[in-house]
Amino acid sequence: MHSVLLVEDDEAIRAALHRALTERQYSVVAVGTAAEALRETAARPVDIVLLDLGLPDLDGSAALRMIRGVSEVPVIVVTARRGEASMVQLLNAGADDYVVKPFSAENLVARMNALLRRTSTSATPANGVVNAGALRIDQSERRAWFRGERLELTRREFDLLVYLAERPNRVVSRRELCESVWGGNASDQTIDVHMSWLRRKLGETAAKPRHLHTVRGIGVKLVVSV
Repeated sequence: MHSVLLVEDDEAIRAALHRALTERQYSVVAVGTAAEALRETAARPVDIVLLDLGLPDLDGSAALRMIRGVSEVPVIVVTARRGEASMVQLLNAGADDYVVKPFSAENLVARMNALLRRTSTSATPANGVVNAGALRIDQSERRAWFRGERLELTRREFDLLVYLAERPNRVVSRRELCESVWGGNASDQTIDVHMSWLRRKLGETAAKPRHLHTVRGIGVKLVVSV
């Protein structure tokens, strides 16, 4: 049984989601403030967090950054905010996915299950260390180094880098990345945002790539010296 921390200040919505998730065999802890969410995150391990942005004591995006400071737990943001800028801000703050109100319980549960499948798979990697040019990646420790320097990566950045590093000098399609890294739940924009963050951490840009190259109309590849 997966455990869920539900953070929602609207009592009616909180009760409805609690009931819907409990009926689907989730173990649910429900709170209504960011302070309670942070206490729960620090006090007990959970499998996934559902985080509303419109909290009474702290904006949800700020709460998300604080959660990310103490835990790598998967987080789905629940928001009424729409638009590209909001999506990029949420991803930058550490969200793994988001749903826009109003939504159905079936939609939410499908996204939760997809995210839990991805994170459970990445938590138990089949291989140990990947070496690709100047990159060294320890999958068991979920750590990566570039030219001997430790890279500070989010979970999704790490998964993306591992996938590309295991396929050096090969063009990987966006569809393949979407299916294999995001479990089928990623737009081209989401992939582009994460590629941009990885490039920045590798000290390059899309205009002057050295390692992460975009192949127009096809996908991306990690170029390493043979």
